[in-house]
Amino acid sequence: MSKSKKAAANIIWFEIPADNPERAKKFYGSLFGWKINLMPGMADYWHIDTGGGDDTPDGGLMARKHPGQSITNYVRVASVTRAMEKVKKLGGKVCMTRTAVPNMGYFALCEDPEKNTFAMWEINRKAK
Repeated sequence: MSKSKKAAANIIWFEIPADNPERAKKFYGSLFGWKINLMPGMADYWHIDTGGGDDTPDGGLMARKHPGQSITNYVRVASVTRAMEKVKKLGGKVCMTRTAVPNMGYFALCEDPEKNTFAMWEINRKAK
């Protein structure tokens, strides 16, 4: 009898907030050799190409939205809705509920019981 495999909850994206995005681009580009370019159609969000394979996460760079905003890791889940409920049951908090990124998927921003923020991502090409 074979056991069914549960989908891995891997980090698939990260976001780095910056008070000075140009300074951050120079820092991370020089430090790690990352290629950082504006995302097509976006005036204030940069794609970070880490240079790894498809199994390693790329990320985004953006202007800091509020004091204390830190790097956010995005973890892939099968269902953001179900994962949000589990976050609450385990003592965490949903800070921003399920939000669509059209034609890509859904995300939610959460906080663990230790006050660390993270995001969950559900791939869904039909998201609107």
